[in-house]
Amino acid sequence: MIAFLKGRVAGHTPEAAFIEVSGMGFSVGMPARDLARLPERGREVMVYTHLAVREDAMALYGFLSQEAHALFLRLIGVSGVGPKVALAALSTFKPEELVSAIQAQDVKAVSSIPGVGKKTAQRLILELKGSLAEMQGDTLFDEQLAQASQRLQGARDALLAMGFSAAEADLALKGVPDSADTEGALLQYALKRLGSA
Repeated sequence: MIAFLKGRVAGHTPEAAFIEVSGMGFSVGMPARDLARLPERGREVMVYTHLAVREDAMALYGFLSQEAHALFLRLIGVSGVGPKVALAALSTFKPEELVSAIQAQDVKAVSSIPGVGKKTAQRLILELKGSLAEMQGDTLFDEQLAQASQRLQGARDALLAMGFSAAEADLALKGVPDSADTEGALLQYALKRLGSA
């Protein structure tokens, strides 16, 4: 099994990155969020990987963080959820946002993932809610991820206290940039999106 690749970025498409490792080129399917954060061509990168083997094909999937990698493995463990849907989930949400939506049993948020209908969203929540909670102390729930999830929830609660609906709060906090790394910055970003700042 290929646990990770450390090499140079040789290029990418909207679905995959090309990583050159010792003269060999690997095509690695990645979430859109990670593809957007790849270093420039020729720069070194480390990608955590999962090799999916089927009867007719082998495919390599990669992630810039261990949290996204761990969550991907959990997602593909759910019946009816394949690598493409798992990548779509991690392209739609940051790992901590998806974990929060699942633990909050937010069917509407989870079903906003391309390729995920209401029934699949309910299955994801049912099968993952307990197992995600059990992962306390694992890479998925390391201190950084837990704090990010807590900040996101704090900003959401503040918006609700200001009179915004849950739907407005969730929409305003969707796709927050990585630079918004405090609860205040999250709230400021959300208020700007809501046209109140």
